[in-house]
Amino acid sequence: MRATKIIHRGEHRIQVDFPYNQEIAGLIKQIQDAKWSKTLGAWHIPYGESAFNQLKKLFPKMEYLPNAFVEKPEESKLISSIAVRPTPSQQRKGVSVQVIGRKIILKLPKNDRDTRFIVSLRYSRWDPKQFCWIVPNYPGNLELINDYFKDRISELIIHEELEVKTSTDAQRTLNANELLIIKTKTGRLKLIFGFNKALSYLLKKMPFHSWDSVNKWWTVPFSEKILNEITVTAKAQNLAILFEEEPTTENKVPRITAFDVANYRQCPDEYILKLKELRYSASTIKSYKGLFEEFINYYHKYDIKTIDEKMIIAFMQYLVIERKVSTSYQNQSINAIKFYYERVLGGHRKIYLVERPRKEKTLPEVLSEEELVSVIQKIDNIKHKAVVLLIYSAGLRLSELINLRIKDIDSKRMKVFVQQAKGRKDRYTLLSKKVLPVLRDYFREYKPKEWLFEGPQGRQYSASSVQSIVKTAYKRAGIKKKVSTHSLRHSFGTHLLENGTDLRYIQSLMGHASSKTTEIYTHITTKGFDQIQNPLDKLDF
Repeated sequence: MRATKIIHRGEHRIQVDFPYNQEIAGLIKQIQDAKWSKTLGAWHIPYGESAFNQLKKLFPKMEYLPNAFVEKPEESKLISSIAVRPTPSQQRKGVSVQVIGRKIILKLPKNDRDTRFIVSLRYSRWDPKQFCWIVPNYPGNLELINDYFKDRISELIIHEELEVKTSTDAQRTLNANELLIIKTKTGRLKLIFGFNKALSYLLKKMPFHSWDSVNKWWTVPFSEKILNEITVTAKAQNLAILFEEEPTTENKVPRITAFDVANYRQCPDEYILKLKELRYSASTIKSYKGLFEEFINYYHKYDIKTIDEKMIIAFMQYLVIERKVSTSYQNQSINAIKFYYERVLGGHRKIYLVERPRKEKTLPEVLSEEELVSVIQKIDNIKHKAVVLLIYSAGLRLSELINLRIKDIDSKRMKVFVQQAKGRKDRYTLLSKKVLPVLRDYFREYKPKEWLFEGPQGRQYSASSVQSIVKTAYKRAGIKKKVSTHSLRHSFGTHLLENGTDLRYIQSLMGHASSKTTEIYTHITTKGFDQIQNPLDKLDF
């Protein structure tokens, strides 16, 4: 980034040159009377000490000529005593070349022959905002440009460092041969690096990959396999790897409870009845009920039917900014509120001017076979052991486990019948030979009547009880991973794949609607990864 004194339209101004960056442009706009010039293809600000001091404060690493921007009474008459940037007409004889990371920026006078040469370089384009040509910094492109323009090049600057903003309050500087990998709180990997064809090609093959064109970084879901593949490729490209994890601590407002509001309101009966009438699942009814209660108690002083669109938008902003909820939570909250005003009250379907966040897709965390053995060995209670073994060996969801009845266990065919699971689908899954004797021991000791797993007084076992069992087992086994009850199901799918089971069978056993869901397990397994030889290791040099 560089500041230069110019004369623009008869006025003394300070021109600010930098690679196009939306964030930098936003900061320059804060300076009073800052303007963009199409002629110069650059921003310029008033020529004076106050404006220049503000510029230095915003960009302390900026290059400039010392003492060139100090206001003096005699400045208007002694312009020649300070280095002044040539006007565009004076610059037309020269070609400016700047290499910034993965881009080569060319500024030159208009010439049809030159234009034909630049267009011949693959993926080159004209940038009307910066009034320059942008050419990808592919191997050999800079040499071609040097050979073509030769002595006409008046400026050649290669920026060896790349400044990036990794978070809202942190600036980082990377060398051209460095790769910064940040594991985010949402379970993804953020990758920042200069142009590298091999690494970019690898990332494009990853599931749920995303390119952020504003911040200039890639994100992919985190898994050990993906991280290993990135590491191997980066080392083969001689990139120095920097790995960091985002801090998880953050101040957020807790959810509103009955203790926070004097006249805490329950979800209206007509809301629950409408959900049941439309045959929503029990888990969806429970989620919608809690989400809608949070909303109506945020506006506990208002009649529910009088809450308007502006208030709904304000509540969404509260969830994001103060509650710091996840994207899934925010989307579900929008759906719960819309359901009341559109389905319960019978209002017209409408779109609220609320940005629905795109969910950051992540890969599930799984247990290795050794970790699973350790978990099972730490469980003493026969009922608890039966719960954990059945979830894993049959690949069950939590809701599927607690909805199992005794008659759903088919010991003759060694099958487990899962009735009306997610998507209102029935399916059969596996009953392990090692689980069956454990289930029989459990049955003899606890004598359930209807449900396979029952709570006090013969009622259906609660989801929270199952979660507590699994959480305690993880803790006793010393598992440090961020795993849940559902991780047992994902482990089942991953281990089937590692043992050579066809993806189509895994899809059927797990009840996936789409084969793409099942294919995610191919990006989790690391089995055999240590046996893959890096192609670079086979070369003789």
